[in-house]
Amino acid sequence: MLRRNGTKTGSRNLDELLFSPAEEQVKVNELRAAIGPLTGHASIYATDACLKRYLRARNWNIKKAEKMLRDSLHWRSVFKPEEIQWADVSGESETGKVYRATFRDKYDHTVIVMHPTRQNTSNMDGQIKQLVYTLENTILNLPPGQEQMVWLIDFHGWGVKHSTPIKTAREIANILQNHYPERLHVGILLNPPRIFQAFMTIVKPFLDPKTFQKVKFVYTRNPESCKLLDDYFANDVLKEVVENPADYNHEEYAKLMEQDDLKSATYWKLGEED
Repeated sequence: MLRRNGTKTGSRNLDELLFSPAEEQVKVNELRAAIGPLTGHASIYATDACLKRYLRARNWNIKKAEKMLRDSLHWRSVFKPEEIQWADVSGESETGKVYRATFRDKYDHTVIVMHPTRQNTSNMDGQIKQLVYTLENTILNLPPGQEQMVWLIDFHGWGVKHSTPIKTAREIANILQNHYPERLHVGILLNPPRIFQAFMTIVKPFLDPKTFQKVKFVYTRNPESCKLLDDYFANDVLKEVVENPADYNHEEYAKLMEQDDLKSATYWKLGEED
């Protein structure tokens, strides 16, 4: 076993324990034994790769990973994220405020694009359901061998009126950190106004240090800041998303999501549970 400091963009932990594949499998087996037999969607969800993510999120501490996983299994049994379909979130998605991009970054991460200024509802439950649907869809479309995604958040035109209520921000942070561990590679906040940094100061207590480390402020007028963008994205991609108000076509995206709903149903074997 080794220990390394996570200091680079997208590093999994601030101070991460490293194990050989054989040692990791021993930990996975221990966690699976602690959780006990699972049935239905829980058994599909809790793959060995899934258990490893929970273990990494808790620095390979079995008891902490067990509690985290049990909490997630309970949340999933109540929220039922795998059963959300496009028809349930289509209204929330009309403006393209959150969507899965059809492109990937240079490292083959699937990308979620967010435009906070396109918020079109005040329904917290609906907004969270749409976000969870997008997360599940993005995971469904991760390429083989890839577990993490990139968030590209465009703050063009953002003002105080576009602020996310603290209650909503706290719930979103809880879901992302505790029920989708080790899924975020990096979150790029593009051209956030200075006042938004004050908002992040308020939100920071709700974020664990590992997650907060992955949040990067990038300003396109700052050449040094833009190096991160150049590292992850081609110039034409940014022009397509950031500088193009027509980057999202609701009708075309709907067709894509409806196809993915069928793929999701097949994966989760909906309707085949006892």
